[in-house]
Amino acid sequence: MSRIGKNPIPIPQAVQVTVADGMVQVKGPKGTLQNPVPAGISVAVEGDQVVVTRAGDLPPVRALHGLTRALLANAISGVTAGFKRQLDIVGVGYKAELKTPHEVVLSLGFSHQVTYKVPEGVAVSYDAKANRLTIEGIDKQKVGQVAAEIRSVRPPDVYKGKGVKYSDEVLKLKAGKTGA
Repeated sequence: MSRIGKNPIPIPQAVQVTVADGMVQVKGPKGTLQNPVPAGISVAVEGDQVVVTRAGDLPPVRALHGLTRALLANAISGVTAGFKRQLDIVGVGYKAELKTPHEVVLSLGFSHQVTYKVPEGVAVSYDAKANRLTIEGIDKQKVGQVAAEIRSVRPPDVYKGKGVKYSDEVLKLKAGKTGA
């Protein structure tokens, strides 16, 4: 039995979980999320908790057991508290600018500016003093994907540390060449 999959997920007061037609819908104060239920996995709402069970012991079904439970727990957490990732922009002249709420213009040392279109359901804010982008949303997958795509425009340099990095990321810089 999956250690993660067998744990029930508690449902907070403000959250409503509905299971129908192979989909789990989670409604909360911040919004609504839907997650598909894979074949061989069943989801049931029992009182104030969600229980995820599997039909058999085949390896593909066993692999999906813990995954489905984790995705549902993230959905419940997302509609109540939401998720946030922060990116630090390090480098002289490196900066970001919000043109519209769904468009970020990055100046990262290239000969041109890079425009990133933010998908629906994700909000981006920029603190110019700290040179920090904050990405927020209710879908953990979407927030992480947006942060990864913005970081991939100019990942941190291994010698100087310049570029876009996660705020909690620790860089180990290389020494470089020593002359004479």
